[in-house]
Amino acid sequence: MNYTQNPFASTHSLDTNPFDDPPQQSASAANAARLEEIRRREQDLERREAELNNKAEHIRRHGRNNFPPFFPLIYHAINEEIPEASRPLITRLYQLWLVLFGTLIINFVACIFILIGGASGGGSDVGASLGYCIFIIPLSFLLWYRPIYNGYMKVKPSFYLFHLNFYFFFGGFHLLFSLYMIIGIPGTGSAGLIQTIRMFSNHSWAAAVLGLVATVGWTIQGAGNAWYYREPRDTLWKRETKLHDVIRLRLNWQATAPRRTSREAKKERAMVLVRGLYKQQTTQWLIEQQARAQSGDNK
Repeated sequence: MNYTQNPFASTHSLDTNPFDDPPQQSASAANAARLEEIRRREQDLERREAELNNKAEHIRRHGRNNFPPFFPLIYHAINEEIPEASRPLITRLYQLWLVLFGTLIINFVACIFILIGGASGGGSDVGASLGYCIFIIPLSFLLWYRPIYNGYMKVKPSFYLFHLNFYFFFGGFHLLFSLYMIIGIPGTGSAGLIQTIRMFSNHSWAAAVLGLVATVGWTIQGAGNAWYYREPRDTLWKRETKLHDVIRLRLNWQATAPRRTSREAKKERAMVLVRGLYKQQTTQWLIEQQARAQSGDNK
């Protein structure tokens, strides 16, 4: 008889004894997985702590403003301020504005190479393209991107309608400006299609390539803005329809207010009359009862 054998050990391959110790290999694997999970959580906590410290330092220096990064003037946070349903639209429009920003810089550099290539009107192109960089970049952000950002950020319908109408007005001008820059008329500050063809014909390869890139940039941001121009328009039409329905209901309510007031006044007068008649009848009945009681006593 083997006294070292575990009496509780299973002799069947398909049966596991619950009193057996767990295998060392599986225990070590579980410990390793647990340590890896703890390490991952520590790294995540360190990352969040660093983000919070950076945000606190930024707020201490510049306040809540975070845009533009090199000189914060306004607060811009799509994930925090824009409702989740509208974030894709605002994100695409912001990306298109970034494309516009890069296209204006490339257009300015292309105009410099056009001037170096000896094209007529090169000086005017450089001056105009520099003016575009100085004025179009901030104005495009403030006049058509920021209004639609604020429109989708606000909750009140009046704010929404005001900002979106502002966007439609200046966004339409921006679409016309993009078409104008795609054409690339010489001397207008645009390294667009006509200027690019001229540079390829004159074998000014640097100016031609930069002009081609600028033309592609103008086309992408112009076509993108034209595509997304319709979505806020449809939303605005729905909001205006809803707002007009609300205004019509309020006007109808106000128009029927005198009739409701007259009906309520008539109802109140009728109730006063009924209460007066009831009180009069009650008083008369009490008097009659007292008279009957006195006549009974006299008898």
